[in-house]
Amino acid sequence: MWQEDEPKEDIVISKDIVDMAFAIDCRCLLLDHAYNLSQEIYKVLPWFEQEPFAGLHLIRGGESNHGWQRPDQPDSIMYLSRRTKLTLRLPQNCVDKAQVLCGTTFDIDGYSLQVKSARTKELDKIDTLLARNIITKPEISEETFVSDMIAQLTKSGINCRKAVCGKTDNIKTPTGNLFTRSLMLADLEPQASILIQQQGLGTGRTMGCGLFVAHKGINATTSTY
Repeated sequence: MWQEDEPKEDIVISKDIVDMAFAIDCRCLLLDHAYNLSQEIYKVLPWFEQEPFAGLHLIRGGESNHGWQRPDQPDSIMYLSRRTKLTLRLPQNCVDKAQVLCGTTFDIDGYSLQVKSARTKELDKIDTLLARNIITKPEISEETFVSDMIAQLTKSGINCRKAVCGKTDNIKTPTGNLFTRSLMLADLEPQASILIQQQGLGTGRTMGCGLFVAHKGINATTSTY
């Protein structure tokens, strides 16, 4: 979907939801680590799965490093830099409770991940957002998927004029694979951008699905989307 621009308004932005980024000590992980990482977090934060505005940003290695390219197969190993973070999206009133993760060591598919200190970051009012994984069904076409997403946003009172469907993916769980698509939303007003990041789209937020992050913009689509 691609509509013409409209004037944007200056609106006061709520700061009720933040990203909480933990420094980690982890050399590598499986690319498909969503389910097992979420299960480890639930053990320490039993409230996390039930908190409606809580979410987990999946850990991403660099695109490349000294000739190494990030793999795209679920069972592939990705190597992480020291700057890589474990990031949770949380209501402000959950930040103190989440501090208990600091000092925890997770075993994720046999790989050790030690959680260190954390800091919070307010959500960005950027006009272009990307969700790398939104749960859908493989038989649904790209056009229908985009239409469904726009309908959900409209129902929440969010006006979105530009949306592009991207890559598909599968997330393994004990009960079967979750089929996902990526979605980029562009030319958003500040209030809409914040609301979309706070609310997300679809289910599976605590496994990294339905969460939107700031994106470089439409010009970067070819290389990163």
